[in-house]
Amino acid sequence: MKNIITLILLYPITLMAQFPGAANTAGTDAIFKDSSIIVNWATQVISFNPGKQDTAVVSSIDASFGTADEALFAAEGTSADIVSLGDGGQITLSFEHPIMNGTGPDFAVFENGFSHTFLELGHVEVSTNGVNFVRFPSTSNVDASVQTGGFGSTDPTLINNLAGKYIQGYGTPFDLEELTDSTDINVDSINFVRIIDVVGSIDPAYGSVDADGDIINDPYPTAFESGGFDLDGIAVIHENRADAGFIDNSLSFSVYPNPTNNEVFVNAENVKSIQLFSITGALITSIQNETSISFLDLALESGVYIIQVTSESGRIGNQRILYQY
Repeated sequence: MKNIITLILLYPITLMAQFPGAANTAGTDAIFKDSSIIVNWATQVISFNPGKQDTAVVSSIDASFGTADEALFAAEGTSADIVSLGDGGQITLSFEHPIMNGTGPDFAVFENGFSHTFLELGHVEVSTNGVNFVRFPSTSNVDASVQTGGFGSTDPTLINNLAGKYIQGYGTPFDLEELTDSTDINVDSINFVRIIDVVGSIDPAYGSVDADGDIINDPYPTAFESGGFDLDGIAVIHENRADAGFIDNSLSFSVYPNPTNNEVFVNAENVKSIQLFSITGALITSIQNETSISFLDLALESGVYIIQVTSESGRIGNQRILYQY
């Protein structure tokens, strides 16, 4: 009888520890920053809205460690070259080519945790058009009856689909296959990834919840300039280089501002024409011998568009732009 009782008591503990564990342990799905499966990294900051150092304190100032640009390109795997989001802060990044749904994980998010159990977590959302975002369904089985302190520990096997569950230098993977039923995105054309800091307070007035509505208990408060989720980089594993079927003959040019809420300008030499396409490849307008396009004049909806520039020499280049009406 004693053995049966022991089995019953242990069963709930085993059941709760159901997700991959710390980096370099058996069964982990952590991705090393120099892994050969990484083909690219985030290349542009679309928006950055830092949160407070302590959301429960009205007079609290925003987190201020690092700049948004430090989240671009390859993760450093250090404590310094990052941007801190603060409580509930968020950042949206874009990519040279869209992320697509392949076999296994499609991208990975890197935080700068200084140990295998100091986990500052973040929700992850993706978008095709920059307007409609879909959040990965997350799970936190961490006990929420006692607050995890500002430098407290969390068991990574109790966490799923939340960025930041691995030590610095190792990314948390995300698989777009989980979102194939969503009608708001095209999982083969993900142009934007948004990270939103999890406020780890167990007070329902301030705390974040997982997909089941359960409070996510992670280090709180973190009332210092580097408080909240610290983003080191977003790695691309499966990249869609088709770019909606457009060719690219290596014409180098820039467009600004990007994102835009009105007019966009093209900075290139000897521009012959500018063509504007929808993200699906439909031609919207073609302009000859001009270097700007007004989105307002075209009465377009907010979303991602492709600008194709042709030079006098016949060279062609393409860039994506986000229009926010």
